[in-house]
Amino acid sequence: MADMTHIERVMAGLTGEKGDRLPVYPIACGVNRKLIGNGITYREWAHDPKMYAQGFIEGQKKYNYDLCVGLMDLSVMAGDLGAHVRMDEQNTPFVDVPIINNPEDYEKLQVPDVKKGRSAVLIEGTKLYCDYLKDKVITAGFVEGPLLALTQTAGAERVFMDMFTNPSAVHKALETMTAFDVELTKGFGTTGCAGLCWDYLWGNYSCLGDAEYEEFEGCKKYAMGLNELTLKEGMAVAIHNCADLPHLDTQITKFKASIYSMAYYPLIPGSMSAAEVIAGGYTDKCLVGGNLDPQLFIRASVEKITQMTKDLCQEVKTALCKRGLDSPKYCIASGCEVPPDINTKIENIQAMVETGKKYGVMN
Repeated sequence: MADMTHIERVMAGLTGEKGDRLPVYPIACGVNRKLIGNGITYREWAHDPKMYAQGFIEGQKKYNYDLCVGLMDLSVMAGDLGAHVRMDEQNTPFVDVPIINNPEDYEKLQVPDVKKGRSAVLIEGTKLYCDYLKDKVITAGFVEGPLLALTQTAGAERVFMDMFTNPSAVHKALETMTAFDVELTKGFGTTGCAGLCWDYLWGNYSCLGDAEYEEFEGCKKYAMGLNELTLKEGMAVAIHNCADLPHLDTQITKFKASIYSMAYYPLIPGSMSAAEVIAGGYTDKCLVGGNLDPQLFIRASVEKITQMTKDLCQEVKTALCKRGLDSPKYCIASGCEVPPDINTKIENIQAMVETGKKYGVMN
């Protein structure tokens, strides 16, 4: 069949229509700053909405991705709440001084003004790249779910312990985080992005069972309500979860995600491969993407990442065929963000995209 546009191809995957090839999208975000020039640092990129947007625009120009999902880092909300964020020159920022030191601190959290801080940079920058790319590719913003934002603010170990020893305090903080997410969702609703990608990392059987996840994130007053608000604001619900054992039935079926981004851990029993996800019927419900190890973009040769991308394309096409699907229901993608590290090999991004487009062609 004739070549489709990026938007037509992804829409075919979303609606179950026949497509020309599998979509391809390395989750390249912070690494795109290298394409702007002038040795821009991560700090500069993450504090200037114009530079933030330009990174995604330059990435699209150079690599011609099938999707564009904006991601700054996972310390935006925590930083705007007052946690100290370590900003290395050329690597992902992270919280190094949490602001929760006892149960009483959970109740002190206050929703910040999303028109200030890095929340404002995120929303304004998203609008800028969406305005530029809206006719070229489906765009999405990216936001942390309430439980992830809380673990970034307080530290994961403390939050998981307090779930059992001080659950009411944790719920009080989650209510604040959800209110913060409500304001962010409304902000993203003004940007023109087609979807909003939620990072619901802790829907993960390595950490929480179904009952615990339902109580502390998966319920109506937290994630379910935020998903409904996302739709109300005119955006599709996308979910990213790079955990080893994600709650697929909850996050794909119950949450009714349109796009689901996941990782694969071959050494961990129960971690589902692309073929197993397709065989399990999850691609019947939404467009799923992921699988490739992000560390390949630092450590692998061009030859190795080319071969692994080729193998993934064959695995996916075979599994879709067995399922009787001729729709591009699986996106060839990295399991998490391409490392924004200075040592990431730009040529490996190019190799993955070119290989995915060549060997992802559907018969």
